[in-house]
Amino acid sequence: MGSIVLKGGCVLSLDSSVGDFERADVLIEGERIAAIQPTLKVPGAEVIDASNRLVLPGFVDTHRHLWEGILRNILPDGTLEDYFRDIMGVLGPVYRPEDVYVGTLVSALGALNAGVTTLLDWAHIQNSPEHTDASLQALRDSGMRAVFAYGAPSREGLNPRYPEDLRRISAQSFASKEQLLTLAWAGMSPEQGALEDTARTWRFAREAGARISVHAGFPGIPPGRFAEAARTGVLGPDVTYIHCGMFSPEEWKAIADTGGTVSLSAPVELQMGHGMPPLQASLDAGLRPSLSVDVETSVPGDFFTQMRAVFALQRGLAHARGHAGGVAPRLLTAREVLEFATVEGARANGLGHKVGTLTPGKQADIILLRTDLINVMPVNSAVGAAVLGMDTSNVDTVLVAGKVLKRDGQLTGVDLSALRERVYRSRDFVVARSGYRAPFGAGGKTGPS
Repeated sequence: MGSIVLKGGCVLSLDSSVGDFERADVLIEGERIAAIQPTLKVPGAEVIDASNRLVLPGFVDTHRHLWEGILRNILPDGTLEDYFRDIMGVLGPVYRPEDVYVGTLVSALGALNAGVTTLLDWAHIQNSPEHTDASLQALRDSGMRAVFAYGAPSREGLNPRYPEDLRRISAQSFASKEQLLTLAWAGMSPEQGALEDTARTWRFAREAGARISVHAGFPGIPPGRFAEAARTGVLGPDVTYIHCGMFSPEEWKAIADTGGTVSLSAPVELQMGHGMPPLQASLDAGLRPSLSVDVETSVPGDFFTQMRAVFALQRGLAHARGHAGGVAPRLLTAREVLEFATVEGARANGLGHKVGTLTPGKQADIILLRTDLINVMPVNSAVGAAVLGMDTSNVDTVLVAGKVLKRDGQLTGVDLSALRERVYRSRDFVVARSGYRAPFGAGGKTGPS
């Protein structure tokens, strides 16, 4: 892999030691960022015109169920109860390995198309070892950087080799620390079962070299159990806690004290009933959250939506507290939200040393966002445009480890026609096999009025 120069862009490095540049060049040597300077001359290098572009780190998603890619928008009005009943109870159990592959691939490519260069695939579709292998192959074929979080089958009892199969994939697929894929355990929170079960499974994950990612703080779970677990010493800096809508101040303190990280999915949490997104509670505990899409069954797969949701939510609640006569918290800035979508995502995925900022020596996971389109011109604030003005139409170029995966607004090396055919074929099989009554627009089928 040769040298690439991203020429003449407005660079947001998000690294305070590097700084930002109204106009600069970014040199990529192989997989890594080599230099960022106002003018670079590198004979023989490929030049990508970055003028009228923002150049910044790719977005980093810390929790998405990619296997559900063939079920996009199937629950437009769904609640959390609907999701567990329909997606996990009806549709997931009939998935074949090929359906997992197609769902994972189309979701991963959709993420790349939207400028997400790294994501954690919270894959609770391990219905068999073949399903697991299909997930991994789709992630490899997508070309993106991914954390594969090995989760449970979609229905208990489907996979007799769960969870021990984690050892197999750890040895077979994750021997190298330098590859695009890393390993995590998509497990059970301490609130959701006996503490000895949590300790045992988390120890199992750590022995396999996997980070830990858990849904936590759900409505209806008795308070205090998480705090009790914290006192046992099972929590640690290798754990990311997702949603956390019902945590007490003591439980937030336990996460902060043990070095844990947080993943928030504000659009899903607001729509589906996870509890009010605890953005302010996280900030009050000294925790800077990461962002995640969660389920494309009900929300879009881009990070522009995610950033705007948390920005508006925190400021709206802060204003409301002030209007009511209370002490309003400090208002978030657009730059902080951009850091949630990049820097904090990389940290929560255990990849802060590799990605999340444009820093010489780090991996070249970079996106170029067009500033000359009608939805953002004229740009008066680079950060403001990225967070508040842009959408997926602005994502012009995407690189992962120095490889161009999207150029001039089009994914490279992807046969969209062939993929579209596979997506619809898998979707039709899963819906028909499950007997699910799909909503209007799914192959002419109509739901109840």
